[in-house]
Amino acid sequence: MKVRERIEDQESAFLSPYASKSKLASRKIYEEPCPFRTEFQRDRDRIIHSKAFRRLKHKTQVYFSPGDHYRMRMTHSLEVSQISRTIARGLMLNEDLTEAIALGHDVGHTPFGHAGEYALQKIIGEYRHNVQSLRVVEHLEKNGKGLNLTEAVKDGILNHTGAHFPATLEGNVVRRGDRIAYLCHDYDDSIRAGMLKSSDLPGNVALVLGTKPSEMITVMVSDIIECSFDRGIICMSVQVENAMEEFRDFMFAKIYHSKELAPDREKACYVIQKLYDYFVLNSDKLPAEYIERKEIWGLETTIVDYIAGLTDVYAIELFEKLFIPAKWKIYTKKFF
Repeated sequence: MKVRERIEDQESAFLSPYASKSKLASRKIYEEPCPFRTEFQRDRDRIIHSKAFRRLKHKTQVYFSPGDHYRMRMTHSLEVSQISRTIARGLMLNEDLTEAIALGHDVGHTPFGHAGEYALQKIIGEYRHNVQSLRVVEHLEKNGKGLNLTEAVKDGILNHTGAHFPATLEGNVVRRGDRIAYLCHDYDDSIRAGMLKSSDLPGNVALVLGTKPSEMITVMVSDIIECSFDRGIICMSVQVENAMEEFRDFMFAKIYHSKELAPDREKACYVIQKLYDYFVLNSDKLPAEYIERKEIWGLETTIVDYIAGLTDVYAIELFEKLFIPAKWKIYTKKFF
């Protein structure tokens, strides 16, 4: 018996009847099974080794150009994975599927975080990072071939946010884990940045969830496990969910839409707008691989694909190269 087959048998024997089973996973393009990895393990590995995932280490979570101790988009994805796997294990769900969705859920995020996302929405009318994440893994990675991920992983990536919910419990775990991670860790970063104090939290949030990020995570994760176990749904108690929603409203008011961060958000939107306008008029200046894709996807989509894939640092460097005059040094001749 192959290693993969032994793992698949263990899943059938020990996981919850509500868990997704690796042996039932399907791909758009059939591939011969791996002798030692399940289909969901292969998906996780493909995401980790993708260029889009590597670029997340230089993409903003909340604070632009942060110091070493602030979250970036990759840090966030790893934290979502850790929280979601803890929930999945507590519910006896498929951890490999959960991890793959969590690691891939933000690979379509723009530079400058949600500010970049809003900028592209303003330019083209419709842009959602979850849709772009699916596009990345389906069409853009591996020089346009895509990663050929399983349907369950793609479904979880697409529906980790938005109006539609994932088809699997594992996908719904990541949807909850994503919110827990960004609220608690953005709150932690905001305290470090001097934007918040724990005493600023609404009274009910502090009472129900606590005031430290670690205890907040523990309360919400424990509540999900206790409320969802052996029920076929992922849910929270009314008390904890209400506190979480109040916490989210607080973070949007005080941080995500704050006046203090507005100048940086406006600058980020300006950079995105100028880059888009430039490549509309100079599409021949796009990298060669994107020029080739223009015939397949059209100019607008190709430019959006390129800009969305940029890191914060490279977007700024590209903007400076295209729009900021070069600095010329004056050399004086020395006489000896």
